[in-house]
Amino acid sequence: MNPALFLARGRGRRGGAFTLIELLVVIAIIAILIGLLLPAVQKVREAAARSSCSNNMRQIGLACHMYQDQNGKLPPAALVGRGIGWNDHSNIGPSWAVLILPFVEQAPLYNQVQNSIINYQNFANPTGATGSNDQNWRAVRSTKIKTYTCPSESNSDTFGAQVGGNWARGNYAANYGPGGVSANTLNPGNWNGWGQAGGPMMINMSRSVQTIEDGSANVIMINHLRAGPDTNDMRGCWALGLPGASYTAAHAIGDAYGPNDTGCCSDDLQFCSDRPDISMGCWGGGWGQGEARANHTAVVLAAMGDASVRNFRNGITQQTWYWINSACDGQVWKDN
Repeated sequence: MNPALFLARGRGRRGGAFTLIELLVVIAIIAILIGLLLPAVQKVREAAARSSCSNNMRQIGLACHMYQDQNGKLPPAALVGRGIGWNDHSNIGPSWAVLILPFVEQAPLYNQVQNSIINYQNFANPTGATGSNDQNWRAVRSTKIKTYTCPSESNSDTFGAQVGGNWARGNYAANYGPGGVSANTLNPGNWNGWGQAGGPMMINMSRSVQTIEDGSANVIMINHLRAGPDTNDMRGCWALGLPGASYTAAHAIGDAYGPNDTGCCSDDLQFCSDRPDISMGCWGGGWGQGEARANHTAVVLAAMGDASVRNFRNGITQQTWYWINSACDGQVWKDN
């Protein structure tokens, strides 16, 4: 072989290889590009999740309307039998989310416990004399329902371990109203002088869309909920008819300042964990306060009384949040 040709070939091979410095520069450039790309991917993923969540809320809102078409009113937030306290978790009846199962394409599941639901509905009639404390409806509690689950929820695969355990999670809540809970009344009081605090869906009672005094497009019907961050925390259990589990209540008074508030002890619920670091503050010595929360960026979604879906930003004033959630305060709010 020609020595000159051999040397030229050798130099060519050495000249085509990467030096260590060049390799480090390439790696650094790739790392920078990935760093620039990841936020964009996350934004796209969150936009898709929010769109899917909005679609869930829209379906649930329409299901509530279909329930009204059949029953004359929206579903009650929860059923509570005669002589039973609204916070008696062992003896309360099904939540609104159980009652609308036939209208979210879950008729077979509903049919499994229909007789029990009807029996308990009769028992929950405050002026009735029939029915019984039939708890067989709870057989549906462990079923995960996609329409009831927000794609952004990080705790959706855990099950609530209290009250008999095995409660599947959900992220959508009937709006009881921004005031305190009291059974069998549409108007549980005027809080802070801001007007009557009744929401569209109450204990054993509800309004129709047409009788929402402040206008169906101006009042939230379905709020967003977070699932509890551990199995003992029963927030976000769709079949359990308690505040924070399947409906929001007292969520614009006291230390419940607004959606996704970051204060400690914001919710007042049994079995909960105080996690203000993830916007899920809770005082475990109470029962009746459950705030709207979502894992979306800086907003919660809500379905209005007309089944339209809107975003509400974190930091909305407590008074405005009160008015948006009350069906009968006499205030008409504007988009914020």
